[in-house]
Amino acid sequence: MHFIPLAIDIGALWGKAWPLIVAVLFFGFLILSHELGHFSAARAFRVQVNEFSIGMGPRLLKHRNKKSGTLYSLKAVPFGGSVLMDEDEEASESPRAFINQRAWKRLCILGAGALVNLVCGVVIMGVIVGVAPEVGTARVHNFVESSTSCGYGLKEGDRIIKIGGKRVFSFMDLGFLLSRVKDGKTDLVVQRDGKRVKLPGVAFPQREIDERATTVRDFGVVYYSRDAGDENAAGGTTFAMRLGDTLGESVSAVRMVWLSLLDMVTGKFRLRDISGPIGVVSVLTDSAQEAQQGAAAGDKAKALDALLSLLSLFALISINIGVMNLLPLPALDGGRLVFCAIEIIFRKPVPKKFEGYVHAAGFALLMVFMVVVSFSDIWALIKK
Repeated sequence: MHFIPLAIDIGALWGKAWPLIVAVLFFGFLILSHELGHFSAARAFRVQVNEFSIGMGPRLLKHRNKKSGTLYSLKAVPFGGSVLMDEDEEASESPRAFINQRAWKRLCILGAGALVNLVCGVVIMGVIVGVAPEVGTARVHNFVESSTSCGYGLKEGDRIIKIGGKRVFSFMDLGFLLSRVKDGKTDLVVQRDGKRVKLPGVAFPQREIDERATTVRDFGVVYYSRDAGDENAAGGTTFAMRLGDTLGESVSAVRMVWLSLLDMVTGKFRLRDISGPIGVVSVLTDSAQEAQQGAAAGDKAKALDALLSLLSLFALISINIGVMNLLPLPALDGGRLVFCAIEIIFRKPVPKKFEGYVHAAGFALLMVFMVVVSFSDIWALIKK
């Protein structure tokens, strides 16, 4: 008689644990793919790799390849990773040493990790576009009764090309660019009957849906959609169109990251609106649970929608990590790329000691920022 409640407890525990496991495994995949990018590029240029590790903290498992001399390590904390060469040394006699490679080779090795993350994001975006029953576009389908934008010249069938002077590459841009509009009014450029039409000062009623939001996140007045099933039946949906949608969504995601960083630097976002790994894992687990609930209830549409939302988060996070690592900031790959670029331009390397000081200072500031954001994430979870 004691087995039934025990089984229920285990089932309930597993129901809460597996979404967290999914999130951690996804981060592990992103880290692994990033470090494999560095590692593969280094091996392609025959550069010595001293250690390839996944995770941070004490080593749980390790193995040294006698032929290459590389130590492979799995560490306790499932965040972070590294490909250790000899980039921090000032001199080495080995022709395979990283510091003895030409600057363009070092630049390729340093940039390979972020490039792999970007490619992974694009691939995931392609999967989403490929399996989604509907693919949103920037073409106006219809208006709701409370719409005001139609009173400023916007019409059904218009394809929105620009919002506030910024190009619309995909459906993703619509909500994001409108969320950055001040006072609910913005200039639009639409394509109508094969011609470009400018619509100045189009007004969208704003609706606050999150008390924590610093900007309006849902305008809810115009529906933009494309029924992929109908177009497929008419022969309109082709591989080329799906590829175009994938690239458009990917470009939108990259720009979203850049603009969000700009908003953060300019103070448009407050600290509580910024999420670190803990906050991101929380969002991922929520999406995974929604997919599970839809599947358990037999609601295939809800389960698919939640699954696609989860994959969208995966794609956005992968692209985010790729873009962030390319930022020209000390301690990041982008900061190291700047020093390689300086060497290529001026044909003279920056002194290693000076570069080391810059990266050390940048790393210290990055750790402080991560600690502050992590505490903010934990506080947000406590308040839920």
